[in-house]
Amino acid sequence: MSNAGVFLPQEMIRTKRDGGTIDAADIEKFVAGITDGSVTDGQVAAFAMAVFFNGMTPDEGAALTLAMRDSGDVMDWTKFGFEADAPIVDKHSTGGVGDKVSLMLAPIVAACGGFVPMISGRGLGHTGGTLDKLEAIPGYDPYPSTERFAEIVKTVGCSVIGQTGDLAPADKRFYSIRDVTATVESIPLITASILSKKLSAGLNALVMDVKFGNGAFMDSFEKAEELARNIVRVANAAGVPTTALLTDMNQVLGRTAGNAVEIFETIEFLLEPKQADKRLVCVTLDLAAHMLALSGAQPSYDVARDKAALALMKGDAADVFAKMVVAQGGPADLYEKRDEYLKLAPVVKPVKAAKAGFVTGMNTRAIGMAVVALGGGRTDPAAKIDHSVGLTQICQIGDRVSADDTLAMVYARDDAAAEAAIKSVRAAIELGAAEPNIEPIVAQTIGE
Repeated sequence: MSNAGVFLPQEMIRTKRDGGTIDAADIEKFVAGITDGSVTDGQVAAFAMAVFFNGMTPDEGAALTLAMRDSGDVMDWTKFGFEADAPIVDKHSTGGVGDKVSLMLAPIVAACGGFVPMISGRGLGHTGGTLDKLEAIPGYDPYPSTERFAEIVKTVGCSVIGQTGDLAPADKRFYSIRDVTATVESIPLITASILSKKLSAGLNALVMDVKFGNGAFMDSFEKAEELARNIVRVANAAGVPTTALLTDMNQVLGRTAGNAVEIFETIEFLLEPKQADKRLVCVTLDLAAHMLALSGAQPSYDVARDKAALALMKGDAADVFAKMVVAQGGPADLYEKRDEYLKLAPVVKPVKAAKAGFVTGMNTRAIGMAVVALGGGRTDPAAKIDHSVGLTQICQIGDRVSADDTLAMVYARDDAAAEAAIKSVRAAIELGAAEPNIEPIVAQTIGE
């Protein structure tokens, strides 16, 4: 593969093209070349296509993940007073419509003894981004210094921030080339992309929420399961204990989709958990329990589940969320004055059911795109979004409705946008005479 000790990218590409296994040292050199530009776009594209067709072993995947992680800054929590085995844990979701789980999950875990340094992304396509939702809160700073980030995690228990350019920079270039060479869907490359960014936070444990269904990146259960199993294998090979949950995204998660509206639902979830959407409560507590048990913050899943539920019901998680918001520049009276701080769009119209029946299905992706069309999402990563628009009171599969009942409420900037959203949402919701079977939101758990 080398000539007198000289690394030749084309020889590594040839090995993978022919179905061979690549040494970790060569993967490290290739990723270094992605970062410093010495590996060309053509070579990156050729490597991506070779992996697309021939895959990678768990050891190759771990080497690629760690090399991409180490292409930028990596948090070392011991420098900030943490023990080496501290329960530093995070969760990553593959994305969905109405997925605001991170917003309540991080404070629940923190309230139970875990430390959650959560590096989140922005929305793209039909899926919403945690960072966009938090930026609906006036003053919230998603880009604190590394020292301030560590201080908030240590004192509050959690901090949700955005990805900086110093975090896994190799992935940014690699992904942009994959995006234009039809190699995005490669399971090993998706895995390395996700894990390189997550592991740069210096985690001691990770829980994945891999979604499947018509509102998910992976539409079929089989594809989602393949991705989940690969992530667990590679993350464990990289030295980070990881569990993956396969969760249903064949309907909107919770009752809102947008940005400010999802912060509203988060606050109501934390303050009045008994009134919260049951599917949202179920998946949040399940993820919290796995995070606490896997990280060692709690001795077992069952104990952790009980602790998480108690922290939610007693209001401890609500207190942590409020402290995190203040620590990152947001208002101290957000709960009391949320109607003032979280401005919603002025045109509010209902989506009415055309007939009576049960909600039997939902084109979740179409509902997500309706939010994008309102201005609440983006198809260009550089685009600005309107935090004030979105959907509330979204029906759920199994709901029984009468003719003219409200299927959702639309918040829009003008009448034309509202009418377009009404048309899209009504078309996306299926009504039938027979009550449907309700599938559990957590379909499978995959451990080591």
